[in-house]
Amino acid sequence: MSDSFETETTGPEYGSLKTLTILTFIGSGIGALGSIWQFINADKGVEALEKVVNDPDTFNKLPDFAKKFYSPEAIEAARVAASNKFPLFLVAIIGIALCVFGAIQMRKLKQQGYYLWLIGEIFPVIGSFIFLGKASMAGGVMVYVIYGILLLFIILYTLQRKYLINK
Repeated sequence: MSDSFETETTGPEYGSLKTLTILTFIGSGIGALGSIWQFINADKGVEALEKVVNDPDTFNKLPDFAKKFYSPEAIEAARVAASNKFPLFLVAIIGIALCVFGAIQMRKLKQQGYYLWLIGEIFPVIGSFIFLGKASMAGGVMVYVIYGILLLFIILYTLQRKYLINK
């Protein structure tokens, strides 16, 4: 009886790859929805920002920390993003597609999946710098949180590369 348990084969080692790829699928879905929403509503966002700034009663009722979101730099960043909404959308969708395809490949333990995923993570960051310039950093603390999560995933996936045994 105990021999059957000892000779039973187990599947390949995955480490935390399955968990990371599931999180990648979830993050890619959220990113796709956010990209679509931003593409559709970019011009409305600029109008809403300008409306609040141009209405002294509404602007003065805002708490001090919220007024920073309506700075001239933030409004200019929104304008630049709205004027480049199609290239930014395209860059985001390409990055999402590379991340998803790379994660699927990594679930098959293929090394190329890691590199596809990595390109998919970095490509939108470079694209936002190209199309937005300094305005890409106008999101304040949230930009640093997003870049921190991106860096964390790069580290975690890099630590799991040893399980990618298929070429």
